[in-house]
Amino acid sequence: MPIYEYRCRDCGRKTSFLVLNPNKPFSPKCPKCGSTDMHRLFSRFSSPLSEDRRLEKLADPSFWGDVDESDPASVARFVKRMGKELGEELGEDFEEIAEEAEGGGDEVL
Repeated sequence: MPIYEYRCRDCGRKTSFLVLNPNKPFSPKCPKCGSTDMHRLFSRFSSPLSEDRRLEKLADPSFWGDVDESDPASVARFVKRMGKELGEELGEDFEEIAEEAEGGGDEVL
C-alpha cells in the first residue's frame, strides 16, 4: 500500500494519502480547503533507522546548533525537524502554528 504526497494548487498545503489499491483511480481532496486541484509530488526515499540510531542522532550537538530559544521560528523549525527524525506526526494544528511562526506571525507558540 503506497503513500502518495500531493500539494494543493489552491492553498499550497502538502498532504500524504494512503492508497489502498493503486490500480483504482484515486482523486485526492485537500483536507484544508476541500479543493480537488492536487498535484502529485515525488516523495523522498527513506531508509529506516533503529531507535538507538535516531536517539544518537538527536544527541549530536550539531542537531541543536541553529536553535535560538528567543526566536519562535527557530524553535518551530527545530520541533518539526525533531518530529520527522522520530517519525512522529505533529498534527495539522501544530503545522499551522509552526508555519505562522516561521513566517514571522505575532502569535506565540
